[in-house]
Amino acid sequence: MASESTLRFGAQTDEMTSLLRIVNLVRTGEAVTRPEIGRLTGLGRGVVAQRVDHAIEVGFLQDGEFAPSSGGRAPRTLRFRAERGRVIICALGALHIHVGLADLDGAILADSHRAWDIARGPEETLDEAMSMIDRLVAEDAAPGTPVWAITVGVPGPVDFTSGRPVAPPIMPGWNGFDIRTRFEERFDAPTWVDNDVNILAFSERERRENDSIDLIYCKIGSGIGAGLLSRGRVHRGANGAAGDIGHVRVLDSEELCRCGKVGCLEAVAGGWALVRDAQRALDEGGGGALAKRVADGAAITPESISRAAEGGDALAISLIRKSARVAGESIATLVNVFNPSIIVIGGAVAAAGELFLAEVRQRVYELSLPLATRDLSIVNSLNDQREPLRGGAALAREELFDETFPRWFADGAPTVARIHSVD
Repeated sequence: MASESTLRFGAQTDEMTSLLRIVNLVRTGEAVTRPEIGRLTGLGRGVVAQRVDHAIEVGFLQDGEFAPSSGGRAPRTLRFRAERGRVIICALGALHIHVGLADLDGAILADSHRAWDIARGPEETLDEAMSMIDRLVAEDAAPGTPVWAITVGVPGPVDFTSGRPVAPPIMPGWNGFDIRTRFEERFDAPTWVDNDVNILAFSERERRENDSIDLIYCKIGSGIGAGLLSRGRVHRGANGAAGDIGHVRVLDSEELCRCGKVGCLEAVAGGWALVRDAQRALDEGGGGALAKRVADGAAITPESISRAAEGGDALAISLIRKSARVAGESIATLVNVFNPSIIVIGGAVAAAGELFLAEVRQRVYELSLPLATRDLSIVNSLNDQREPLRGGAALAREELFDETFPRWFADGAPTVARIHSVD
């Protein structure tokens, strides 16, 4: 609970600005002693001491060990109290639910994963996700630690301001559903909802420790989408539709897409399209590893196609190469328009590895401007199941400490009302 003096202090804008900066300097590790803070901020020694005392009083900072001496008295370090709150991350995919619990530094403390078809609708899906989250919270090693923030990733376009999906092609029944309010009412914590590929882009930014990176994350899974980072900031577009390359038109394709249009990239190169094409080939007498899988009673999945391609199955290789070729053509357009320094390729289809990546590289370098590709790297994602959780935690920290911190600092912890205030 903030003291009366802290609340009065919170109303003083100049002092608040410098105090917020000090907390964030310590939180990010840019400055961990009072002398370092003074050098970076230009504030006098006495002012730094006063600001740090306030931050300690409110509960954001704490004195730590002594730092090595540089000749005089050894300064005491400061640490950000990341254990004071928890971040809940709920990563919804087309065919799974993955939830996690993190501290305020973004360290993943626990997680849970299960197969799930998002087409079962928002009510049933979110009920299941919340049950999974409840179990993680109940097993937390520090019981009673308050939830400070929640992030939810969904496989479709999102109006980031309202936290509602907008006409998501592979999420029947989700259009306009108020995901944010559902979580805020359940956990009494501010919630942000974003496209799942944006969250994966956040994860890549954190992994590279580059807050000003120009990066595109392309997810080639059941669906296809791209997360765009410009100077380290996510570009969502006016209505949250930026990067939705899965529904650009592929030349000469007449395949019907799940969105209702004809010839979309996803209907040619997405995981569900590859499963469709694999089944067509098998129905016409195709053999190999995929045919054996069906004969053994197993279903064909994007993952099984990728694995079969890596194992040398001719049908799977042809499907993966076709997907990579047409995806590479769309990615080349993004390269010409956006000029990133790194493209990261992830998702179940891209899990075929170098086979998929080599085809994408070839198409991008063939079709993009030489200047746009001069310093471009095209790499595979780590394919780490926890990446969406790390990205969700990064999104929460950005919103808490970079975007909304001044609104709730004086209270000592974020509240739903403070986060959504516009004054």
